[in-house]
Amino acid sequence: MGARGVLTEEKSAEARKQSRRRHPRRPDLSQARILDAAVVEFAANGLTGTRVEAIAERAEINKRMIYQYFGNKELLYQAVIEKVYRDVWDAEAALNLDQLPPREALIALVTFVWNYYLEHPEFITILNSENQLKAVHFRKSRILRDGAANSRPLVDDILRRGEADGTFRARIDPVQLGLTITSVCYYYFTNHATSSIVYGRRLMNRAALDERLTFNIDTILAIVAPI
Repeated sequence: MGARGVLTEEKSAEARKQSRRRHPRRPDLSQARILDAAVVEFAANGLTGTRVEAIAERAEINKRMIYQYFGNKELLYQAVIEKVYRDVWDAEAALNLDQLPPREALIALVTFVWNYYLEHPEFITILNSENQLKAVHFRKSRILRDGAANSRPLVDDILRRGEADGTFRARIDPVQLGLTITSVCYYYFTNHATSSIVYGRRLMNRAALDERLTFNIDTILAIVAPI
């Protein structure tokens, strides 16, 4: 091997050492990097359009490790859906809404949903993709079914407390209210491009976003107000 070849090999070895220093060989860190990269790629390209090579490149990890940890692209996609839902449920639980009076808890929940969608557009796009796939991966996942079961009573608890102290009217269906909270936030972000043209407004500037959040809160409070 010539001098140039020796120098090239030395540089390659040094690059590998630096990569190992940046990314220690810990399975938990490696899996987390893979999932973070996969969220970006699946959100941008969907299940069919995403290449495992692109995920490996973004994660700065050997492609073989993806298969080692997750099996195949389909199972990695399911792990991504589990991750994004766990993230939103963990953030939701951290609100400690049971410590707030019912009205304030409901306002906090609407505000949280709005801000989460605004700050995590990847959650919306992955959710859209999974709905187009008829929730096949969601349905298979015990993690997601258990997480949904734990999250489900949240709105019901707020309503029951508000009904008990007279803040809210009686017999509001918590599922319908939960769907409405999600819908008034979700639709705005999934349709803002076309809606901006239809209504002749710039819907994603700060003033428009603040105005919409206020409207959403007022709308939900009007729904639950005592008759």
